[in-house]
Amino acid sequence: MTVSPAVLAVIDARFRSRVEDGTTPSSVWGVLDRSGLIASGGHGDRGDGRAPDADTVYRIASCTKSFTAATLLTLVAEGRVDLDSPVTDAVPAFAAVTLPSPDAPVPTLRMLLTMSGGLPTDDPWADRQESITDDDLDAVLRGGLLFDSVPGTRFAYSNTGYALIGRAIAHAVGVPYARAVTERVLTPLGLDATVFSAAEAHGYVVTGQRDDDGSWTPQPMTGPGAFSAIGGLFSTVRDLARWARHLASASGADPEPGPVTPADRRAAQQALRVVPPSVVPAARRATAYGFGLFVEQDPRYGEIVSHSGGYPGFSAHMRWSVEHGLGVVAFENATQAKVSAPAEQALDELLADLPMDVDVDTARVQRAAAVPGVRRTVDAVRAAREAVSALLRGWAADDVDDATVAALGAAVCTPNVPMDRPWAARRRALLEAVRTVGADLDAAPLEERSTVPSQLRWWLPGTAGRLRVDIRLAPLAAGRVQTLLVTAEPTER
Repeated sequence: MTVSPAVLAVIDARFRSRVEDGTTPSSVWGVLDRSGLIASGGHGDRGDGRAPDADTVYRIASCTKSFTAATLLTLVAEGRVDLDSPVTDAVPAFAAVTLPSPDAPVPTLRMLLTMSGGLPTDDPWADRQESITDDDLDAVLRGGLLFDSVPGTRFAYSNTGYALIGRAIAHAVGVPYARAVTERVLTPLGLDATVFSAAEAHGYVVTGQRDDDGSWTPQPMTGPGAFSAIGGLFSTVRDLARWARHLASASGADPEPGPVTPADRRAAQQALRVVPPSVVPAARRATAYGFGLFVEQDPRYGEIVSHSGGYPGFSAHMRWSVEHGLGVVAFENATQAKVSAPAEQALDELLADLPMDVDVDTARVQRAAAVPGVRRTVDAVRAAREAVSALLRGWAADDVDDATVAALGAAVCTPNVPMDRPWAARRRALLEAVRTVGADLDAAPLEERSTVPSQLRWWLPGTAGRLRVDIRLAPLAAGRVQTLLVTAEPTER
């Protein structure tokens, strides 16, 4: 994918200004497409007098959750784990937790994955728990937990829930969580720069900093431990871009193979639990949570998948367009730097610069047509368009009687169509619409548009405007039309 050098220059300047205005000692970014990392840049002092680059190591904090979810999905695929089993199957100490109501379910792994286990948001506390042991976590559970809601009913971002998923992974495979992630996901994908300990890192490891009234204070490195599943990974722009590309490829025409199947990667990037506006008050898009990933709905560009990471001394973010496979990753080494803000702006600028040959809905339908079963639906709606075009021409004939009108309609449409509006009334409306815009029913469509494979809208030319035709197919293999609308769109004067 060709990305404008001018846009890349704007993006680079945006991250450079983060260092210049004192937001962070260093800032590094990368842009990816379906081929991999295509551009990167870094600014500031990473700690050795040099600017960071695509191979400089930062903590990625909660971006780790996508790896935790992916590892669990490999176990589900092997039948070792059931997403709907209660967490007590893997973490018996959770049985000591008093649930919020007598009928409340024990949180399942699916609930914890989608941040709907009922537990309170716990970032400040949890960020300091990474190095505790499994026994320490069990002691926390035996001491009891608070709940903000009945498990399975509402979204609340819970690190404790992901720490429990880490325990479930270790329980299922009989090895520590970090080893399971490394062996099952990181190593098979060649993500050698992504590790759970600074001592294992291959590149230069940046030290996290905290702004203490204008001076930077180094923050200690922690982990690994019982809370590593919430945010324990270190990585580089190059490696995290590789990971983001791998996830994004699952929705492309040629999904990349890997330890997590394309189907499971697509499932992870679905809007599975709505994130209330009160949680993300500044969000410009409807937002939900999948498995270790946020999913935003953009009216122009479709789904945007992302995750941020914030740890003492570090800020990380990754985001990409499902439709285009274009994405951004970025790291900074300052507490609460919120590198998500410039990363979001950067992706918006990249997408705005793309040539939009077709709208996002049509592009999504075109991509879905690569699936054989969906291709059959697309073929069926095309055949229905031809049949409806012939139907409209038949209805517009001068000598057609009511019986013929009904017969023509019944050959194309499902029985509900005349029940919703009689055939004769539909013909009268068609004739009036044709007269209003002077439509040519024999002409080729001026334009077509589709939001889903089973629906189609097209326009026919007229001397005083155009005629719009909308059809929706019933869910029957025969491809019959369940909705037929004809609308005159006169030329504005």
